[in-house]
Amino acid sequence: MRFIFKTDYVQDLRLAKHTGHVFWYSALMVALAAAPVLMEEYWLAQLTYVLIYSVVGLGLMLLAGFTGLFSLGHAAFLGVGAYTQAVLTNHGVPFPLALAMSAGLSALAGVVVGLPALRVKGIYLGMATLAFGFILEEVFARWESVTGGNSGLNVKLPDVFGWVVGSGSEFYYLCLVITVVATLGVLNLLRSPTGRAFVAIRDSEISAQSMGIHLAYYKTLSFAISAALAGIGGALYAHNLRFLSPDQFNIIQSIDLLLMVVIGGLGSIHGVFFGALFLITMPQLISASKGILPTIVAEAPGLKSAVYGAVLVLFVLFEPMGMYGRWLKIRTYFSLFPFYRKGMFKRQKSFQKSDRLK
Repeated sequence: MRFIFKTDYVQDLRLAKHTGHVFWYSALMVALAAAPVLMEEYWLAQLTYVLIYSVVGLGLMLLAGFTGLFSLGHAAFLGVGAYTQAVLTNHGVPFPLALAMSAGLSALAGVVVGLPALRVKGIYLGMATLAFGFILEEVFARWESVTGGNSGLNVKLPDVFGWVVGSGSEFYYLCLVITVVATLGVLNLLRSPTGRAFVAIRDSEISAQSMGIHLAYYKTLSFAISAALAGIGGALYAHNLRFLSPDQFNIIQSIDLLLMVVIGGLGSIHGVFFGALFLITMPQLISASKGILPTIVAEAPGLKSAVYGAVLVLFVLFEPMGMYGRWLKIRTYFSLFPFYRKGMFKRQKSFQKSDRLK
């Protein structure tokens, strides 16, 4: 097992804590860069979806995993970014400018939704975000002059100052660059005083406020950043699908996004990517397993929802740390074998006195 002895503050601030991190993440980037050459077109398209959902998941993880504010209407921010990108691109605005405006407008929507977070929390905050999602879904359907309503809206190819991203591999590389930049941005944000304030609010609002953290400001900021990342993901989502309709941003999409971060591993950046892989590959596995299932089960209309629900229940009961938590346990087991203890990752029941005052 690797032990890291830190001798100065610079070591603590590094993203890569040791040479093993540098090697494995470099190998991962090389593999991702070579994916268009190594993979078939269909699987490359699925990997592109993983990157897009990872960007959205980074925002939701920042909100739910690191600030402790849950959103049941996050698909609304995805829709704001998607429709803003589609409308601006169709009017000839270059892709980078349209992407920035999509993120900005989604962040503004996040500020509006974040206002109820100043007074409510828990299930009441979830209901507020759910209501906002329903409202925006209706706006997408009724504002036909802009969104096309239920008839849908076609989206042009992204134009990066004259370079039209037409092929699947080119769009994959565009998504890869944006995902890497977003990931590095969130990692650096979490190391900053702002990120530490988010975590303090998640752990105990009373303790955070006693340390001088402005709850209203940081909660609203968390919603804005989370919505901006969802808007960026929505812009990529619009270009990938090339067609938008209001039913793509309904409550089911919001639940899928929340499911992604919970199953991936709440409170970890790695969990975002594990959850995105789960969200994209699970429908493929369900479709592949229909051939061996009884006909009455394989043709049931609610099979996907039933499988998702069962998987979520199993993770909540047996692996609350998600897929990334399971990976940590497996890695630790082989690192410490034969000295691994079963209760090493057992959650402590002790808590601060301030937590009882919530």
